[in-house]
Amino acid sequence: MNRVSQIPTESIFEKDNWGELKQFTDARIALGHTGASLPTKEMLNFSLSHASARDSVHMPFEKERIGKELEGLGFSTLQVNSQASNRQIYLTRPDLGRLLCSSSEDLLAKLPTMEYDLTMVVADGLSAKAVHRNTIPLIKQMLGYLAQLKFKLAPIVIAEQARVGLGDAIGGITKSQFVAILIGERPGLSSPDSLSVYLTYKPHTGLLESERNCISNIRPEGLSYEKAAFKLAWLIEHANLRKCTGIELKDNSEDPSTYLTIRPIGQITG
Repeated sequence: MNRVSQIPTESIFEKDNWGELKQFTDARIALGHTGASLPTKEMLNFSLSHASARDSVHMPFEKERIGKELEGLGFSTLQVNSQASNRQIYLTRPDLGRLLCSSSEDLLAKLPTMEYDLTMVVADGLSAKAVHRNTIPLIKQMLGYLAQLKFKLAPIVIAEQARVGLGDAIGGITKSQFVAILIGERPGLSSPDSLSVYLTYKPHTGLLESERNCISNIRPEGLSYEKAAFKLAWLIEHANLRKCTGIELKDNSEDPSTYLTIRPIGQITG
């Protein structure tokens, strides 16, 4: 019997000449090839990332744990649901994810009658994993800025089966000047756990997407909690001054000449 000789891997795997660019991005570039096909390792990595993204979409929302951790930071919380009663409906009926169910509307309506400056909403969105991993670290970074803003805060609302627009419905009922919804982004193959924050002035049901400011890709591998917290605080302060959010409010938080009361925590002076 003839012994089949093993072909060395290096003789069939061809690298791409622009592989050095991989150090600048998590995108799937310069994967190399074996003949006309991708290497088996890269195909397996793709399948693993795809499975991770799917898991993020369908992962149960640990709202009770999030609530307890927020209460441990000194916040009061309450839990609401959209009109999407389960994940399948949520994924196929985005419109229902923007509307509160009747019991949640009643719950919010029972809050003490007052005009809040800010309502923060923590929502599962399309990646509960992003919320589980990033929400508490981000809010911890916000504590110092919230103290400087001296805003009257509504209880933090924890929303399940929520789309971004649900924040508008919540802010409208609480009569908040601003609503900031922290929500899991649609998972990507290299980022299944990215958190976004959407800030809206004078929220109410039916607002256009152009009337919000968005801070995205909040995670250790993306925008840091420290930078995201400062951006949000900067936007809140300037939105409060200009009475607007969205396309009328450009994020110039990286320009020190725009700083007012809110400055990066490490740069605050007496």
